[in-house]
Amino acid sequence: MFTGIITEVGTIVANAQRNDVRHISIMCRIKPGDLPVGGSIACNGICLTVVSRDGAEGSETVFEVDAARETLDVTTASQWDVGRRINLERPLKLGDELSGHMVSGHVDGVAAIVQRDDLGETTRFWFEAPGNLSRFVAPKGSVCLDGTSLTVNTVKGTRFDCLLIPHTLHATNWNERKMGDTVNLEVDMMARYVARLAETATWGTVTD
Repeated sequence: MFTGIITEVGTIVANAQRNDVRHISIMCRIKPGDLPVGGSIACNGICLTVVSRDGAEGSETVFEVDAARETLDVTTASQWDVGRRINLERPLKLGDELSGHMVSGHVDGVAAIVQRDDLGETTRFWFEAPGNLSRFVAPKGSVCLDGTSLTVNTVKGTRFDCLLIPHTLHATNWNERKMGDTVNLEVDMMARYVARLAETATWGTVTD
């Protein structure tokens, strides 16, 4: 489980396809001891498993994750080239502060950036969500985009916008995003469950 609060931005240093699995190596400043082999890490919002890591205290760490066919089909991982910077978040520990919102790391789909407005210190992004996911996006609700917990401002059909403050722009890879880019989208899990309960209630309604 994650919160959508990015703590580190890593850089892809290797990317190799082997059969139906893509092996991705990422360099970062996270201490090796905080990246246990077999543990989870959110990479641009995708919960992936650390399969290897190499590094020493005080130096940069390189860790490797595997992206299977399902991950490559549903997320932007298939577009990650060497040199691309990736938002990273380690999983929550029991007792940690929940500063963003509850994020599973199970990406629902891909949203497209349809507009970027630089407003001085802040930047507004407009996104186009897939039709089957747009109903889960609500004004003033939470959404996770490329692993970042953001607040939705306005919703217009399948489009919605988020305003990013200077800290978010500088602490993540968002300053590198432009119109036409695609980002990983995970809808608020509470919205998903509410919709599911509503569907179940509708199915269970008996009419004369």
